[in-house]
Amino acid sequence: MKKTASAVWKGDLKTGLGSISTETGVLKDAPYGFKARFEDGPGTNPEELIGAAHAGCFSMAFSMILGGANLKADEIKTKAEVTLDKVGEGFEITAVHLIMSAKIPGATQQQFEELSNAAKEGCPVSKLLKGGAKITLDATLQS
Repeated sequence: MKKTASAVWKGDLKTGLGSISTETGVLKDAPYGFKARFEDGPGTNPEELIGAAHAGCFSMAFSMILGGANLKADEIKTKAEVTLDKVGEGFEITAVHLIMSAKIPGATQQQFEELSNAAKEGCPVSKLLKGGAKITLDATLQS
């Protein structure tokens, strides 16, 4: 399976503007730029999009792992905090912190912790980021 996304950039770094689109059309010419990335300007930015991808990937992986344990979530809510730090002369994504809460009828706290950590390690986006970013998880089982 291959999925595509594209970006167009016009201008210099600080005053230029870009647009991002996805194959599915969910994002179509979504604006991004320096102000959206490093200040509080309008538009999106790569770190925000990586966070959305990681939160979505983790939630789906967790759902799959729960199914393998004969459990089904009523709801899984995941937020990803992506950290971009200045390292040397450039910038690096140094960490992603996942914050998840889920309502899973019949799950014990021990099952929840084991299965959520397995999802954190097994999610394809976690695997992609593992080489360069520290990935952490705060997980809360709702009753």
